[in-house]
Amino acid sequence: MTNWKVILNIAKTHLLTKMKSTVTASLGVTFGIGAYITLVSFMTGLNTMLDDLILNQTPHIHLYNEIEPSEKQPVALYEELEGAFNVVHNIKPKLSQRKIHNAVPILHYLKKEKNVKGATPQLRAQIFYLSGSIELGGNLIGVDIMEEARLSNIQDYIVQGSPEALQNMENGILLGAGLAKIMSLSVGDRVQISTIRGDIFPLKIVGFYQSGIADIDNIQSYANLATVQRITGEAENYITDINVKLFNIQEAVPMSKRLEKLFKIKATDINAANAQFETGSDIRNLITYAVSITLLIVAGFGIYNILNMLIYEKMNDIAILKATGFSGKDVQLIFMSQAMIIGFVGGILGLVIGFALSNFIDQLPFDTEALPTITTFPVNFKVHYYVIGISFALLSTFIAGYLPSNKAKRIDPVKIIRGT
Repeated sequence: MTNWKVILNIAKTHLLTKMKSTVTASLGVTFGIGAYITLVSFMTGLNTMLDDLILNQTPHIHLYNEIEPSEKQPVALYEELEGAFNVVHNIKPKLSQRKIHNAVPILHYLKKEKNVKGATPQLRAQIFYLSGSIELGGNLIGVDIMEEARLSNIQDYIVQGSPEALQNMENGILLGAGLAKIMSLSVGDRVQISTIRGDIFPLKIVGFYQSGIADIDNIQSYANLATVQRITGEAENYITDINVKLFNIQEAVPMSKRLEKLFKIKATDINAANAQFETGSDIRNLITYAVSITLLIVAGFGIYNILNMLIYEKMNDIAILKATGFSGKDVQLIFMSQAMIIGFVGGILGLVIGFALSNFIDQLPFDTEALPTITTFPVNFKVHYYVIGISFALLSTFIAGYLPSNKAKRIDPVKIIRGT
């Protein structure tokens, strides 16, 4: 029966008598795990920030009417031309409304769906922002601002003002930050907008919206849905877009197809809308984990080399242990215990150092006009990174200790004592 008390006591003695080698091996684990924790926390934090920048502003399902050519052209209606080869040039799209037919019943239907977190109506209008004699083309989106705040985190991108300020101001507008800079406007000022029909309306600026994407911030603003309906001269049920947020984003694709068939409107899921972005995000994550795993593997090789040298230095001790009655298995367990102690101590120190460095990075100021709501570098403090770190520390030291200790197990003590 294995006497673990004796084995662990001998392993401890070996580690303490060769303190330099022990510290070197432990530091190899410590810095390997520390570098892994720091890198993966920082890189995934950046990736999450970039993902949120795009995905927080993208609905899981977007319902709208798409302008497209008629599936059946008028020439096909003439029976006498059936079977003939028809050549028609410059086909125009059919006359269709941008309005979603039966938008209100569709909203009621969606809100009853168990997987739907919420559905918000929108009215997108093309307008001109008037600044003196200058006309700036842009978009004005009518929204239910409090529902948008609940579902899309729009409040995170309001750099001045608040969603409540827009809700409480009938003729209020959340102006794009880029537009405000171009026209030198401040909160409380009035901006005039003109519809494509030439009607002019003054709106009071209650805040600035900055998405971090300049092409959006230079043209896009938000107002209450009823305000935009009044500006465009449309009825209260006039809605051009419906944005849907789901509890489970994985259901976006099948549900969008189902809604498209059910209501005969265009339904774009989040995967289709952000296909290129998703590819870039996957590549960034792949690079992050590849570099992190490489760090851990390099640390594992360092541990192996140090433990291998440690066993060669302990050849005489191994011979004495076997000569005094220790079996090959006992000798192997002694050196395996040393490896696991080094892995555990080095791994814990690595987690502490990794957490400290990550926390330090998280406090560093990160000031950029593109992301006004981000004040420090983003870092992920997810527990499973630390679980992976300590698990790999123990696994790598187990493998690194097993190979040389297995060699020590087969050493013939007689040859060592004879010096052969």
